[in-house]
Amino acid sequence: MNTKLRYASLGLLGAVGLYTGLWAYFAPTSWYANFPGLGLSWLPQLGPYNEHLSKDAGAMFLALAMLTLITLSSLRNTRLVQTTGAVWLVFNVLHFIYHVQHLNMYNTRDQVLNVVFLAALVLLAALLLVPVLPGRPHDTR
Repeated sequence: MNTKLRYASLGLLGAVGLYTGLWAYFAPTSWYANFPGLGLSWLPQLGPYNEHLSKDAGAMFLALAMLTLITLSSLRNTRLVQTTGAVWLVFNVLHFIYHVQHLNMYNTRDQVLNVVFLAALVLLAALLLVPVLPGRPHDTR
């Protein structure tokens, strides 16, 4: 894997963490009613609103975003990049498994979007576990 792909994967994961975390923590009622946004709403179907759980989810996403932002500043540190990838991968795989088991709550469009977006997050995290290819000086930062 080259550093540009590492940077893009970390950047996208960090953006997801910040977007979700800031919204869920600082406006939990709005987040619960309107996530993921753009006219979609995926959380009310999963059960009643709980401010504590919403804020905890926001705090967890913000913690993941912080780890990711730190890692973005140390792209050459393979161990840190792979650790960040492993942390995101554990979360994203378990999150994906849960939602795949509960797709029946959504219409076809939302079922497809859930699978596509959550699978993309699993892939982005997994890419971070691949070491940088040696001997490619144009790929270093």
